[in-house]
Amino acid sequence: MDANLQPYALVLHQDADPRTGGVAICGFTTAGMVGVIATSHIIKELKLKQLGTVMHADFPAVALIHNEVPKHPVRVYQGEGVGIFTSEIQFGNETDISFATTVLEWFTKGGFDRLIIVDGLVRPEKELSQGELFGVGSIQASRERLKDLDIEPIQQGIVAGITGFLLGEGDRLGIDITALLSEANPMYPDARAAAIAVEAISDLTGIEIPLTDLLENARAIEDNVRNIIENASQMLPAPETNNVTDLDPSFG
Repeated sequence: MDANLQPYALVLHQDADPRTGGVAICGFTTAGMVGVIATSHIIKELKLKQLGTVMHADFPAVALIHNEVPKHPVRVYQGEGVGIFTSEIQFGNETDISFATTVLEWFTKGGFDRLIIVDGLVRPEKELSQGELFGVGSIQASRERLKDLDIEPIQQGIVAGITGFLLGEGDRLGIDITALLSEANPMYPDARAAAIAVEAISDLTGIEIPLTDLLENARAIEDNVRNIIENASQMLPAPETNNVTDLDPSFG
């Protein structure tokens, strides 16, 4: 592996078997916190078990408390035919390639068939209440699945950050990767945008993921995620303002 593409350490729990197989899903703390809200909901609804955590000496020494249980902020989960990679704090842009490479290593070791990335999308000229969802597929099969579900493809534009790098690597390596980009308000956690992405994941995979709790408790979920991010951010340098998935003017 190229020296500049080294992954972070994926530390598995004792006796954990990384070979989950099936569908891999990842979400990070980006626009509207869509990725982390979506993955957290899937973990809860499918009752997935934590497989391990991602660690590095440069990561902040912080534990996030969930129902009295302390957890590292970057974690991986697994269940029958599904795996989740999620990060509950935001890191600087300089970590994007290492995180993306870590996701690819986890994907490979897990024996997954395809990867779905959930991300937030900011298009300030649009009405956010419309709740639009866009998709990008790295190979023809993933693009066909998006087309079959009438998920609008991005014909022209730029997807930045971890999502963008993973899509590019999917094209280069022939890996089946789909990015679901849900329009979100960049100023606060957007559980409703996450729900749109989760519904699409159910349609793409055939995995039943109930949405009732996410929709009925959207405000409480948004407030909880906001508190986690604000508390964790006190231990991190301020992220760069361009660490948001956006589209350039050529998007049409």
